[in-house]
Amino acid sequence: MAREGLHFNEKQIKIASKMIDKLETTLDILYYFLEHKKDQTFVIVLISAKDIDLCDLLKKEKRDTDMLFKINKEDDLYAVICQKTKVEGGYRFAERLLRKILLSNGHSVYSVALEIRTTKYSIKEAVLRLIDTYFQAKSENKEGEIVFRSLY
Repeated sequence: MAREGLHFNEKQIKIASKMIDKLETTLDILYYFLEHKKDQTFVIVLISAKDIDLCDLLKKEKRDTDMLFKINKEDDLYAVICQKTKVEGGYRFAERLLRKILLSNGHSVYSVALEIRTTKYSIKEAVLRLIDTYFQAKSENKEGEIVFRSLY
């Protein structure tokens, strides 16, 4: 998968488009809270794995305030939005998921997380940065690692 900047292939564009469609309204609400309430930082974890019921695991591990989205069935790709979560909490959550996936004999795990602390970036730009980080992690074979970014 050749990568130059923010250029995606057809499949990647379709996944990015699905992701924007599925997350935009929820992120719009969270952006409102980020602008109008104190301490509303949140983290989006994007994760995929093979040979494990990832959806079931994510449902068990997420908090009641976290929101789970199936992004792409073919790649078993999910997003979890963790409200009122900062970089440390988001990283610990992703680390716990990674550990449980590996203990359950899952493999080909790719995990990226994006902490959002500001509304300076548009929702689409935030989602595109997240999905670009995910595609880049896959192209750089960062299997079993957690790639973390922040928007501030």
